[in-house]
Amino acid sequence: MNYDFIQAHCLSKKGAEEDYKQEWDAIRYAVRGKMFALVGNDGEGRPVISVKHTLEQGEELRDTYSDIVPGYYLNKTHWSSVFLNGNVPEAVLKQILDVSYGLVFSSLSRKIQNEISNQ
Repeated sequence: MNYDFIQAHCLSKKGAEEDYKQEWDAIRYAVRGKMFALVGNDGEGRPVISVKHTLEQGEELRDTYSDIVPGYYLNKTHWSSVFLNGNVPEAVLKQILDVSYGLVFSSLSRKIQNEISNQ
């Protein structure tokens, strides 16, 4: 599966920022310092993107797609990792990214949400 859209999709979100975390050897997408996606490799060197989700969504995704597993090196209840050499449809991954961003954005204070929305 080709996931070249990830960077553009993540950065299309209001207030989204990209940085490289050298200690993790991974690219992080965040809004006001709160991460909503992390692109790197798992312990076996397989490329993954890790995303935040609700408990229910995480269970459903893992039950539906074998290429979605509990978050690598993250809270396994609230994060999942998607193997980028797997077969998760592009539309599904975009939806997962949208939900992840939404969860992080909604956790910000109203003041910060308004600042971001008015940029």
